[in-house]
Amino acid sequence: MIPPESDYEILADSAPPGDTRTLVLACGDMFAVFDRRGALQPGPGSRHGLYFDGARFLSSFALRVAGRLPLLLCSGIRHDNDGFFVHETNPDVRESGGPVLARDLVHLVRRVTLSEGVCQIDLTLRSYADREIYLPLEVAYAADFADVFEVRGSRRERRGALHAPHVSGSLVELVYDGLDAVQRRTRIQLPSAPVRFTHGAAALLFALKPNTPVTVALRIECELRERRARHRQGFSAGCPAADPLATRIVTSNPAANAWLRRSFADLAMLTAATAEGPFPYAGVPWYSTPFGRDALLTAYELLWLEPRFARSVLRFLGAHQSKQTDPTRDAEPGKIVHEMRAGEMASLGEVPFRAYYGSVDATPLFALVAAAYHERTGDDAFLDALWPSLELALAWIDGPGDVDGDGFVEYPGHSLRGLTNQGWKDSRDSVMHADGALATGPIALSEVQAYVYGAKRGLARVARRIGMPARATELEAGAERLRDAFAAAFWCEDLECYALALDGRKRRCQVRSSNSGHVLLTGLALPEHAEAIARTLLSRDHFSGWGIRTLAASSTRYNPMSYHNGSVWPHDNALIAAGFARYGLTQAAATVFSALFDAAWAMDDQRLPELLCGFERIPGEAPTCYPVACSPQAWAAGAVSLLFQAVLGLGVDASARQIRLARPVLPPSIDQVTLYGVGVEGATLDLLLERNGDGPQLRVLRRRGDLEVVLTG
Repeated sequence: MIPPESDYEILADSAPPGDTRTLVLACGDMFAVFDRRGALQPGPGSRHGLYFDGARFLSSFALRVAGRLPLLLCSGIRHDNDGFFVHETNPDVRESGGPVLARDLVHLVRRVTLSEGVCQIDLTLRSYADREIYLPLEVAYAADFADVFEVRGSRRERRGALHAPHVSGSLVELVYDGLDAVQRRTRIQLPSAPVRFTHGAAALLFALKPNTPVTVALRIECELRERRARHRQGFSAGCPAADPLATRIVTSNPAANAWLRRSFADLAMLTAATAEGPFPYAGVPWYSTPFGRDALLTAYELLWLEPRFARSVLRFLGAHQSKQTDPTRDAEPGKIVHEMRAGEMASLGEVPFRAYYGSVDATPLFALVAAAYHERTGDDAFLDALWPSLELALAWIDGPGDVDGDGFVEYPGHSLRGLTNQGWKDSRDSVMHADGALATGPIALSEVQAYVYGAKRGLARVARRIGMPARATELEAGAERLRDAFAAAFWCEDLECYALALDGRKRRCQVRSSNSGHVLLTGLALPEHAEAIARTLLSRDHFSGWGIRTLAASSTRYNPMSYHNGSVWPHDNALIAAGFARYGLTQAAATVFSALFDAAWAMDDQRLPELLCGFERIPGEAPTCYPVACSPQAWAAGAVSLLFQAVLGLGVDASARQIRLARPVLPPSIDQVTLYGVGVEGATLDLLLERNGDGPQLRVLRRRGDLEVVLTG
């Protein structure tokens, strides 16, 4: 069992073996993390594996030529994420009598794809020898069936029964009987019956004629055999078809286009099919499952481009909204789920995350995104149908969510079995005072109050639109009370930013943090505070050159290698940039955009990971990666969409049938941006913005339907 003081943090108690770069694929409840050779390396610290339904169904895998690893030529993920490729050649194979096979005679190509529950490896062998040769190929494999929390570092008192491999013809079966009465099976269908079989390896032999390709398939199936029914409602039924985005962005910079392409391919790969529609799983490898906060913020990032995404996320989370109180899961009526798991440890209750509600911000974000979706689409019918869930969320915000009745939403700062800190910075040590002392609850985070304010303001507009004027007035009055109280309670004049939080004694956590940027996002910040916050967050104390740090370098607990106390998170930066734009600070947003664009270009495959270390940028050097970051991560992939919206000062108002651009700027690396298909139901525009002196020039390339463009600067 995991000790409660661990907060379920991801451990890195030893360095993983070899090259840490990975090839990652995902499809629904299956994901794979291979090394750059297309192998799975076992051992302490290794996250490699083929995972399904919260367990590792294959923990070791390698192809060997005559017992030796092939020589890597190249490998990579296809640009659309539909698989990866590995090109290799044979090494020198020698025996006591002399050479048997000289190197570089056989070209081995693997193409690996995932579908729900299946990993397909298509292998092509081509010999360039001048005669027929026989190539001995060995397939080595093992499965530990570790729960994903075990891979993260948890220790268990007991495990189920792992059986010896069973071989029948060309089929190998690896079987684990779990303590949750579920039998997990890995079925490896070899291309032919092995000529020799040892424990954990099958030896095959291929006759290769000169320059004649031989293509065979190796299929790995992950199977569950349940001896009793398990609750799997809400989990995926497969990989949804990738629909094109409603709006498409094309720039004059090929590197920016590659970043956009990779980000949207990652989002498509992380999105699972549910009964309520497509839903983005948070990230690979640790969070490949539904997370309420992550999905809502990802939907918010994409809202101007593709509002259908927000609709299905809201439907899913409304369907799984808590209707009861359960302290072991931090559940209360009206709360939006934080995390849902289907693995063995969650099923047994060894971790509380089967359906866990320990998030203080998911519930106000649910209401905020619903209001933003309505503004973007004018979808009265959907908001009318969702309204009972929204009223439950609002009742939690004004009731149990306000633990001490002071008008601010807070969390207790302790949990029976769950997370101690329940904002997006949920590490045990992420909320502190200026002297480094950890805050005690109930804790009111600054950004959570901003989400509540935005939710109430937005839902007031919705209520008035769908025929509830009295409720609209109540919500507006509640938002204004919060605005007045917030400025007095949170503003720190000497820091030029809002306090990170208020602790249980209503003392300010007077620490410069990125949380202040989120306060700008919804308009809660007073206008006279906005420019001061921008100066603070873009100062050298806060801005690393690769983005805004979660905690200023002058803070007592600053550590650029920590998870939340000095690192750089792309989604955090994108939300801050959107906050800058809300107050007309689009040049500040462009500074953030450029930093993250440069970081993405320096990453493998132009993919921004979950977070980066917060070290200061050094010319000529790449950003420093965080060792156990998820990559890809949904809200990191969605950041590019919100960053473009921020620098363009772009908003879509469906009721007014307007596309608004307020003080748009183009980052220095981009001279031209074209938006194809931006608009509302029944009307779209193609817009071109290109550099022209001090500001971009706007042209309407194509208009379909009745839609107005409003440019202010």
